[in-house]
Amino acid sequence: MAKTAADTTRDPIAPWWHTVLVLAPIALGSIASWYQHGLANANLPGTNSRLSSYVTVLVQEWFVVLLIWLALRRRGLSIGSLVSGRWQTVGAFFRDLGLGVGFLVIAVPLIGALVHLIGGDANSNVANITPKTVFELVVWLGLAATGGFCEELIFRGYLTRQFNAWTGSCLFAILLQGVVFGLAHGYYQKVMVVIVVQGWLLGLLAYWRKSLRPGMLAHGLQDAIGGVVAFFS
Repeated sequence: MAKTAADTTRDPIAPWWHTVLVLAPIALGSIASWYQHGLANANLPGTNSRLSSYVTVLVQEWFVVLLIWLALRRRGLSIGSLVSGRWQTVGAFFRDLGLGVGFLVIAVPLIGALVHLIGGDANSNVANITPKTVFELVVWLGLAATGGFCEELIFRGYLTRQFNAWTGSCLFAILLQGVVFGLAHGYYQKVMVVIVVQGWLLGLLAYWRKSLRPGMLAHGLQDAIGGVVAFFS
């Protein structure tokens, strides 16, 4: 019988060194984005700063997903098992989409209020990364979809499963992945504290729905809408 992620929730997906390997490019990208005041940028020749940063992040996130896929494959699991299912019907997709939109309706104002409360201002750094041309907008939308899928798989999927297996507590797992999620967004600088809260909320959504799908949709939509609004502003 094929294994599913639910069958192995008490076991880590991979050994500790694999998690270190997963976290390494995330940490390097966050540190680079802190110092570069924008998305991590490998300064690829022949491209401007924004496009170079988009490509850098795309490569980084899909590389981490590749590492996770290899670990899952070794365990006889699939990416789908970590996501927890597929959309079997159109209705199932729209149900998750509705949950994702509902999540944003609650989370976005809350996050905005927290940013204001701590006196944070990430607008200058965000302005450095948002698209300015139509081509950049198209690439940004691909980056948003990547963020929705890859980051939810990494943080609410892989890392939550690892932390849950090691601590024996779903609550600690959600708290820890949220902290790592916040630290992964170095370009927000002190607003990373608020991103931790967003990571906790996304973790609770995944725990409640027993699936990453609503969070993937919410995450991708938030990034996509942010880029579109910035482009037309």
